[in-house]
Amino acid sequence: MLKQRTLKTLTRAVGVGLHSGQRVEITLRPARPDTGIVFRRVDLPQPVDIAVSALAVSDTRMASTISVGDAKVHTVEHLMSACAGLGVDNLYVDITAEEVPILDGSAASFVFLLQSAGIELQNAPRRFVRLIEPVEVRQGEGDAVKWARLEPYHGYRLSFEIDFSHPAVDATGQRVQFDMSRDSYAKDIARARTFGFTKDVERMRANGLALGGGLDNAIVMDDYKVLNVGGLRYDDEFVKHKILDAMGDLYLLGKPLLASYSAFRSGHALNNLLLRELLQHNQAWDVVTFDDELQAPQGFAQLARAW
Repeated sequence: MLKQRTLKTLTRAVGVGLHSGQRVEITLRPARPDTGIVFRRVDLPQPVDIAVSALAVSDTRMASTISVGDAKVHTVEHLMSACAGLGVDNLYVDITAEEVPILDGSAASFVFLLQSAGIELQNAPRRFVRLIEPVEVRQGEGDAVKWARLEPYHGYRLSFEIDFSHPAVDATGQRVQFDMSRDSYAKDIARARTFGFTKDVERMRANGLALGGGLDNAIVMDDYKVLNVGGLRYDDEFVKHKILDAMGDLYLLGKPLLASYSAFRSGHALNNLLLRELLQHNQAWDVVTFDDELQAPQGFAQLARAW
């Protein structure tokens, strides 16, 4: 049986929120089978649990936010991406503010935290959402078009293409494909950082965003070049970060996907629209388990390798 996974022990991290600039501590704790991933706002007078789901997403401006009533958690996508990449099904995330810490701007620190805690198999079958029919969402026309699509695939594959007219981005690959069956999330995707432009920083800060951002947790560009002293971690780091984000956004479905995802100029909003479109078409998917691990897609039965 292909089993669900949680952590062996708890682990903690402290950082600042990318947009809020607030100090925040998160504690990642093991959870029982079929719990899913649950964020718990422990700073509130009465702690509030927010279970991840596509319908719990309440805001997609600059990041993915989930909420229950007035309780919110912003910028969940990097931690969710690490959970997707390592195959963690059940987890409690105790958080002391309303935004997940940005740490180094990638998912690498979350991968380190999860692997340091250890990943434990649980005596319950891992449930996958398997695509049966294609589902697609599109917005805009002509030069403004953007789209995202899910198609049947025995595994989990993501293809993303960006389209930025900027010298630093033009010099890198703007299209990448990642396949969980053959590629390594920790090595190939997790270290890709979020990125932004100096010309946008003042506007964002005037709107209460990017208050915790800087060269230590983002790739920053002026009109011509990357300003970070160390340059890029991958030749195609920009588009790889979009894959990282997409994996986190799609894992908000609450179960891992068996599908091929492809997108052009997509983002948090369109990714969530894609999940909501999927949920509206019951004939387009089903839920499957694997009693025989050999029947599962290649690579899914192994626990994630260390760095």
